[in-house]
Amino acid sequence: MDTPFMDALDEKLTAHFPGRVVRKDLVRQTKTGFNVPVYVLEYLLGQYCSSTDPEVIAQGLEYVRETLSRNYVRADESEKIKSLTREAGTHRIIDKVKVRLVETEDKYWAELTNMGVKYVNIGEAVVRQYDKLLAGGIWAIINLRYDASFQHRGQTRPFIIENLKPIQQPSTDFSDLIASRARFTRDEWLDVLVRSIGLEPTHPDFNRRKKLLTLMRLVPMVETNYNLIELGPRGTGKSFVYREISPYAILISGGQTTVAQMFIHLGTGRIGLVGLWDVVAFDEVAGVRFKDPNGIQILKDYMESGSFSRGKEEVPANASIVFNGNIDADIATMLKTSHLFQPLSPHLQDMAFIDRLHFYLPGWDLDKMRPEYLTDHYGFVVDYITEVWRELRKTGYSDAIDRYFSLGSHLNQRDVRAVRKTVSGLIKLLHPDGEFTRDELQEYLELALEGRRRVKEQLKKMGGLEYWAVNFSYLDKETHQETFVAVPEQGGGGLIPPGQPNPGVVFTVGTDRDQGRHAIFRIEVQAMKGRGGTRITGAPSRAMRDAIQTAYTFLRGHSRRMGISKEPNEYDFHVQIVNLMQSKEGSETGVAFFIAMLSALLDKPVLEQLVVLGEMSIHGSLLKVPALAERLQLAMDNGAKRVLIPSENKRDFADIPSDVLDKLQIIFFSDPVNAAFRAMGLE
Repeated sequence: MDTPFMDALDEKLTAHFPGRVVRKDLVRQTKTGFNVPVYVLEYLLGQYCSSTDPEVIAQGLEYVRETLSRNYVRADESEKIKSLTREAGTHRIIDKVKVRLVETEDKYWAELTNMGVKYVNIGEAVVRQYDKLLAGGIWAIINLRYDASFQHRGQTRPFIIENLKPIQQPSTDFSDLIASRARFTRDEWLDVLVRSIGLEPTHPDFNRRKKLLTLMRLVPMVETNYNLIELGPRGTGKSFVYREISPYAILISGGQTTVAQMFIHLGTGRIGLVGLWDVVAFDEVAGVRFKDPNGIQILKDYMESGSFSRGKEEVPANASIVFNGNIDADIATMLKTSHLFQPLSPHLQDMAFIDRLHFYLPGWDLDKMRPEYLTDHYGFVVDYITEVWRELRKTGYSDAIDRYFSLGSHLNQRDVRAVRKTVSGLIKLLHPDGEFTRDELQEYLELALEGRRRVKEQLKKMGGLEYWAVNFSYLDKETHQETFVAVPEQGGGGLIPPGQPNPGVVFTVGTDRDQGRHAIFRIEVQAMKGRGGTRITGAPSRAMRDAIQTAYTFLRGHSRRMGISKEPNEYDFHVQIVNLMQSKEGSETGVAFFIAMLSALLDKPVLEQLVVLGEMSIHGSLLKVPALAERLQLAMDNGAKRVLIPSENKRDFADIPSDVLDKLQIIFFSDPVNAAFRAMGLE
């Protein structure tokens, strides 16, 4: 067989980890025709093909294929396997086996997934020995016996599991790994881990950031009670590591789940998934919901404390929780019109739930999988490396940051905990010996701050001022220099672009009471010779139509007071409302419409990056702007530099964060005319 080129990393890896590595192209070759998880294949390949000798590899590969052909149960050949077992009396198979307790019979029954047999006799001792049989099932090598005389309650149940062997490493020499890790540089080890999950890190499209983001998918494997979410385009491999790589992770497809399945069954006392697996991953989160209305609350409590309460007792568990989902829209558009948690199911769009997420992995920064991204080089047998990762869950490096850095004032306790857990996880993966440099730690810290800030930035969009503190930073203990960490995709500034707008163009923040949110609108007005009247486009709400009419009436009634030579009743006003954030309504916008009309009539633009707030009556009386802090935050986040505000709101400024006030020029006005002149720089 053809042997791929071995590079220096291959030679180093095979020299220091003999018998624990495998060529990843062999996995892909073998997997064709056998729909089994990667760790099942690599369990076999690791036993028979863990060599650099082409002849040994060829012989081992042939044996693995024969074993799979003879013993692996394909769903379309299940009847054939049943027949073989019946004729021979016993047969060894490779299948996924799960167990359920049938309470009415007071008996455990095993189910062979691919074989399609739901009533297979299994001893209680086996069930007690491998409790994951009761929670999702395990892949195993099974000695299956056929006994036509065996009956249970009048029903013939001829299939009997004599014994089974889970497909996983029995033990791992952790000290040996620690010693061998010292032979590799950090970057070499990073590439080894990327190759171990089947990707080629030397491909030109794989930069350092993409490698680290790929590695973030593994942090829940090594860090207990870690809450990760990844949202991004389809086809980037979001769920692959949880479905294929580890026998200690379970992937739940989107849909309804139950409290009993996740946590504990009150009737039987049987612990659910979080007590039996290291990682519980939800796929297609747009459809995730709990049958029990209290399910989300229990999940939130677990994500916060690492325990759950059902009945009288608090039950601890160590499972990390992962949420995967697809984003179909353009990220820039989502940032401008909604938030980056929009793909979540309505049941999960709960700010208290979102605030418990430790890291938001930006799936849009990773490429869709292509054949050339897959590696033909050596990597760890995943069954071996997952045992290492499981062992690493017993250690912790949450205090590693304190050696060189301290965290900024904007991080609350949840933020600090999230950042520390992320850094700890990356250290475990890349430095299982606990040896790392200051620069390496700094890189992990900045990534951890970015991932947690992404969560907080979206919470700010959803919840307003409650989550205003998002300027995450860290301080160097030696130099006392403070470094702020940004979120690369954070934008929305283009909604209110720099540069002076055309006459008649004004930005404002209106309130959509139905949706309970604020939104930015761009008002565009043209004044043309006519008979006096208004034409409105842009499908405005009733509140906006009323505001336009009020502004127009005031303009006609007070034009002489303003010293305007042009008569408004000799002009037609074409008013267009541009909905920048997909909001249905925009109330409290009357002053902005008045200023836009006057700006168009005078052919005089308003100030650059200005937002106008305030509602008015037909006599010019001003109403206090509600929820001022949230409106200012929204304006600032979307590019505003100046905000025009009624004087009635001066008392509210004690509640405005200093960060917001530092970035905005506040201009007060006492009446609509005063507002218009100040907006156009005439006063």
